[in-house]
Amino acid sequence: MASRQEVSAWRPRVAGVVEVLHARFTEHAYPMHVHDAWTLLIVDDGAVRYDLHRREHGTPDDTVSLLPPHIPHNGSPATSRGFRKRVVYLDMTHLDERLIGRAVDTPDLVDPLLRRRVARLHTVLAHRGDELEAESRLALIGERLRMHLRPGPVAGSPAAGGAASGGAAFGGATSSGAAFGGRGVGHAASDGRPPGRGVARDLRDLLDARLVEGLGLAEAARLLHAHPTHLVRAFTAAFGIAPHQYVVSRRIDLARRFLLDGLPPGEVAPAAGFYDQPHLTRHFKRILGTTPARYASNPLCHGRR
Repeated sequence: MASRQEVSAWRPRVAGVVEVLHARFTEHAYPMHVHDAWTLLIVDDGAVRYDLHRREHGTPDDTVSLLPPHIPHNGSPATSRGFRKRVVYLDMTHLDERLIGRAVDTPDLVDPLLRRRVARLHTVLAHRGDELEAESRLALIGERLRMHLRPGPVAGSPAAGGAASGGAAFGGATSSGAAFGGRGVGHAASDGRPPGRGVARDLRDLLDARLVEGLGLAEAARLLHAHPTHLVRAFTAAFGIAPHQYVVSRRIDLARRFLLDGLPPGEVAPAAGFYDQPHLTRHFKRILGTTPARYASNPLCHGRR
């Protein structure tokens, strides 16, 4: 089968929605990356396999996948025909950081009602002027998601009878370290804390603060009073992604928002921390499977905020 890709993205004028993405891929594989928003995903055709917090997951029929912010993940087609997906990225006003650990444990939710609601939301988001309906539907979706992310099964869902979804039951305690607090989840040490968590968190804060202008490893080591090699190892162990991968994926997220605001790719590149437009395009295509210009070509993109 010839490689095929279709990508459409826009930012609706709906509170809490960072971006809407519809895509069709036959071969493209997303490398490991992070987002600073919640990723609410449904697959309409085919299936996606992905790794989240060092565990493999998939998207069988009627599944709603909720990938938490700041947790590295990848994605690739699980079948030879690829996949067609619809994604809405949500900020913290709908789901807060305290739910991240729970979402790491059960990212794939088998819930037909939730699946129908998310599908209908996408239909509404594709039409300007229906923002109130979109906000209303999103409120119900948020309520349903919070039911899934708190201890105990969701009434009326397959898990209510004790069945598991996405490899883990909805009920019971989280196993991925939600008690660590803050962003991200790492490998636990014997005292319950990830190894190098303190210095890794400090490095991440520095990288976030210098996301656009950049931060060299030597300077970071000097500021944190740590050896450069230790910084790289501690960060990777704590967050499951190397510091440079984290920075590039965060910059790509920033570039996506500038593009959806109507900024041309040549101006987006330096504004998002890339050396020039070819540098942006190379990483953008590697992660998203399309160029910045094509990504922002949807007529719904511009003039939305």
